[in-house]
Amino acid sequence: MHAATPLAAALEVADWRRRTAATYALVRSLAVDDPPAAHAVWVQQRDELFATHPASPLTADARAEFAGLDVAAYDPAYRFEVEVEPAGQQRLDLATDSDGVVGFDRVGTVDLGDLGRLTLWSLRGYGGGLFLPVRDALAGRSTFGGGRYLLDTVKGADLGCDHVGRLVVDLNFAYNPSCAYDPTWSCPLATRANTLAAEVPVGELAPPLP
Repeated sequence: MHAATPLAAALEVADWRRRTAATYALVRSLAVDDPPAAHAVWVQQRDELFATHPASPLTADARAEFAGLDVAAYDPAYRFEVEVEPAGQQRLDLATDSDGVVGFDRVGTVDLGDLGRLTLWSLRGYGGGLFLPVRDALAGRSTFGGGRYLLDTVKGADLGCDHVGRLVVDLNFAYNPSCAYDPTWSCPLATRANTLAAEVPVGELAPPLP
């Protein structure tokens, strides 16, 4: 992270989350009729944030050379509207360098057909929020080795759900955690419960090695 005062850094992160939430609100609206157009907006606005925002996870050197995130073309075969299926209680505690232990509770699973099944988590503690990471068979090659995020609603990354529990899971919107771009960031990563044996060639791809 950059060397800002604690107050400045907190305000910058708050603005990043505010703008992220606004982007996803627009994405949800557009995706009702045109998911590829919604995806194009998401790519454009993430590129803008990464290039210009003071809370960007890019290092100064990487930002100077930044020409856009590497995102695969939209493929409708990877968009799902699924029911969240009940699952037994399970707690997950992930240690991070900057935030201590981050706790999650399993709230269900989602079935993505031939791709497999993922566990849906709820962030334990203030703020709550749904968390759905994914690591696929391409991890460490063309996708980030630690896995990517599909949903992180406490940070505004929300593709939509309804009151009966149907959830939009669109793998085209899989994005890298901040630690993929700068190892000084600390991020909870996908565990075995969120690892697919299948390849997921869509979404944000692995950043180039420094």
